[in-house]
Parts: sequence; C-alpha cells; structure tokens
Amino acid sequence: MNIRVRLLTPDRWPDLEAVFESRGCSMARGCWCMYYRESGRQGLGKDVKPGDLRKARMREVVSAGSPPGLIAYRENRPVGWVAVAPRAEYPKLRRSPVAKPVDEQPVWSVVCFVVPSAWRGRGVASALLRNAIDHARSRGAPFLEGYPVDTPHRAVDSWLWNGTKAMFDKAGFTAVTRRRPQRPVVRLALHR
Repeated sequence: MNIRVRLLTPDRWPDLEAVFESRGCSMARGCWCMYYRESGRQGLGKDVKPGDLRKARMREVVSAGSPPGLIAYRENRPVGWVAVAPRAEYPKLRRSPVAKPVDEQPVWSVVCFVVPSAWRGRGVASALLRNAIDHARSRGAPFLEGYPVDTPHRAVDSWLWNGTKAMFDKAGFTAVTRRRPQRPVVRLALHR
C-alpha cells in the first residue's frame, strides 16, 4: 500500500483530528498523546472532560512549532499517527516503571501510534515507524527508543498504542532492558 508520511504542522491539525475521531480510536481521544507529556495530576475544571483538555493542550504543542509527531496518508486521507520527540519532552517517562531512562544518552522516544481500525494490519504503523526513524535522524538524534508490547500471540489492537516488539525488531531496534516481561525498552542507534 502506498503510504505518505508528513510532519504534523499547524495546518495539518484537522488531519490529526480526523485520525483521532475515527472508528476504533476512542482510547486515543481520551489521551491525545499527551499522557507522557504530562507530569503529576492535571487540573480539570468542573465540567471539563480529560480528553477535551488534552486535545486543547496537544493543539498548543502543535501551534508552538516543533512537530510532536507524524501523520500517515493513503492517497489524501489521514490514516495514522505516531508521537516522536526528544525524550525530554515526555516528563512522565522519567518516573515510568517500564520506560524510565536506561542511561544518560540523549535519546528520542516513540511513545504512541494511533491507527483507525479500518487501516490496521496494512502496514501503516510500520510506515510511521520508518519515518519516525528518518525524522529523528534528520534532527540529529543519536538514538531512538520505543516501549513496545511483546506478546507471544496477537493482542487486542486497542492496547497496542506503544507498538509491537516485532514491528520494532523489523525496523532494526534491539532490546536494551526489560523491566516487565511483556514490556521491553528497545533502542536504535541513528548515527554510527
């Protein structure tokens, strides 16, 4: 399948909304890939839904100018998303029992994939990962990390927002630690 991948820029915000509002992305609509960007409890007003607040905060991140990830397109239709940025932009990773830092290397992190159910199993996430590697490399990242799910059998798609270990393996990543049986930290050296 011919998939194009582009940086999420402010003018592409409606495309990100289209991905997150697609069938099969209800969990993503509650997070808007802000979970790892938050630290501590996020204040909510009386009638504010967490998903609405996170959507507004992600829009602020996008508007600030540094692309927080990439969008995949099939023809001109947005069909997927990957969050990729310097690890420092994800403060929750510092305290994560699974994804806390392995060492002091200045890594970039791939923390989330969102692919609508109609487009799963068609190579969208793999295309996003390949382009995330190219994006991080072009920005001078020495290493790219991921925090995938490693299961011996097919898992429920809605719980695979971190990607699968098999997908990261195919892209050349290697496990650097495994703090939980099904949750390795994988890494790829981008500059040799």
